[in-house]
Amino acid sequence: MTSTAPHTIEGQEAGPQPGRLDRLRRFGYVPRPVTGLRDRLVPPFVRPSAGFWRALGVRPGDGAVLARIAAWGGPLLVALIAGLLRFWNLGRPHAVIFDETYYAKDAWALVNQGYEGSWPKDVDQRILRDGSAVLPPTDPGYVVHPPVGKWVIGLGEKLFDFTPFGWRFMVAVLGTLSVLMLCRIGRRLFRSTFLGCLAGLLLAVDGLHFVMSRTALLDLVLMFFVLAAFGALLLDRDASRRRMAGALPVDGDGVLRPDRTVAETLRLGWRPWRLTAGVMLGLAAGTKWNGLFILAAFGVMSVLWDVGTRRTAGAVRPYAAVLRRDLVPAFASTVPVALATYVVSWTGWIVTSGGYHRQWASSGPGRDSSWGWLFPDWWRSLWHYESQVYTFHVGLTDGHTYESNPWSWLVVGRPVSYYYQDVAPGTGGCPQGTVDKCASEVLALGTPLLWWAACFALLYVGYRWLFRRDWRAGAVLCAFLAGWAPWLHYQERTIFHFYAVVFVPFLCLAVAMMIGAMLGPAGCDERRRAVGAIGSGVLVLLIVWNFVYFHPIYTGAPLPMEEWRNRMWLDMWI
Repeated sequence: MTSTAPHTIEGQEAGPQPGRLDRLRRFGYVPRPVTGLRDRLVPPFVRPSAGFWRALGVRPGDGAVLARIAAWGGPLLVALIAGLLRFWNLGRPHAVIFDETYYAKDAWALVNQGYEGSWPKDVDQRILRDGSAVLPPTDPGYVVHPPVGKWVIGLGEKLFDFTPFGWRFMVAVLGTLSVLMLCRIGRRLFRSTFLGCLAGLLLAVDGLHFVMSRTALLDLVLMFFVLAAFGALLLDRDASRRRMAGALPVDGDGVLRPDRTVAETLRLGWRPWRLTAGVMLGLAAGTKWNGLFILAAFGVMSVLWDVGTRRTAGAVRPYAAVLRRDLVPAFASTVPVALATYVVSWTGWIVTSGGYHRQWASSGPGRDSSWGWLFPDWWRSLWHYESQVYTFHVGLTDGHTYESNPWSWLVVGRPVSYYYQDVAPGTGGCPQGTVDKCASEVLALGTPLLWWAACFALLYVGYRWLFRRDWRAGAVLCAFLAGWAPWLHYQERTIFHFYAVVFVPFLCLAVAMMIGAMLGPAGCDERRRAVGAIGSGVLVLLIVWNFVYFHPIYTGAPLPMEEWRNRMWLDMWI
């Protein structure tokens, strides 16, 4: 039911050349098992065996119905749990925490006047007293991130007013929906409802994702659009392989056969899910610029998937076939679509006149530009503004208490404290009999046992990709590296651990894949299955317990100082 037996990696589905086989076997390479061509192009979803239903006392016919219900029922149940966790006391702490002081206010200005304003420094307390009475400033504010994430935050403010609950509402919605999406993505990736729901559950109980889902920052919004793009490309992959399978010839026995002509010449036609991915990646870049790195990585990944499709179908020269048939449509449906989406996201700034540098090309220093005959004023003003923002980002080297190197992210070496307050005994929820004061903190800390398990899981998926030719492992690894590796280039820049939330879903997929291997391959004996079930069950329960243990420092609940210190497992967490 939970096998992660390898399919073949895209672009290399024929396996290694014979001369390399002996060397690869020394590292654990196992040749791809011989399966039908149809199953290789469109693998079936794993169904529980009749023995599984008998063990539960369920008739096989009823079990089939339950399996169909579980395809959506399981993910919806996991998402419900995630939503309850994220929305419970969402307005607490009643404070402007960490960078909410920028994004919540910028969002309020955007939804009210179309551009960000320059806020006075002492306005936070007035907002907390009565946000509806606070008008956004008309003076333009210099902001260094695109507007999509702030429009999302602002929608919640429009619905529930300028309050902590209002500016956190939409982020919590996207955090909950991302859990639902990951369940479905994991199910499609692994062809297993159980493993998909497990990946979603792991995301639901990750501390970093949980805290970011309850804080009005941009990175959770970025993560949502990146995950949506990954899911859209996965749907596109399945649809294109079904189309290829439908075009291949069938012999007299009803068996699908490879065909070089079909594999190298078939046009895969209209691909709406790839266009959807382009829009999602444009929205990701319109939230934070590191979405552009992910656009590039996902573009390469999807083209390699096309190579694998044509090779499996019988193409002798799959790369040449993709170059002729797929490369231009793939580029056109992602890169221009993403860039157009990005530009459209600036509509509020474009159609108003008060935004920062909005008049640079019409009445400012850029009015005498030699490019004025070719590009409209708003385009040249936006280009100038973006060039200044780029200069800011690459030159941001100011020290910060909570900055961290990306090499430390996976071991949660330096989390960020969003909120901290000492609470006297008998006040603010601190027990009356507390010997010392209480600590109320919101710490953006990934669930440690999950992240430490993910370090081993990434090694496992790397092994599966390199030596088992497993395209699923390659997809997970590609998405993780797209979110993490670019930051290694900016060793001198001020960066933070919470940027890692963009690849947390793919860490959860990696851990789910590792747990699937722990449970054992399809057809293994009962002893192997029992040992694997016990080991994986203990790991999952420890991760859930770990989240429950740290829950008070994710939500700002007052803790006696001794209990708070017990949760500071590493000195760098303080």
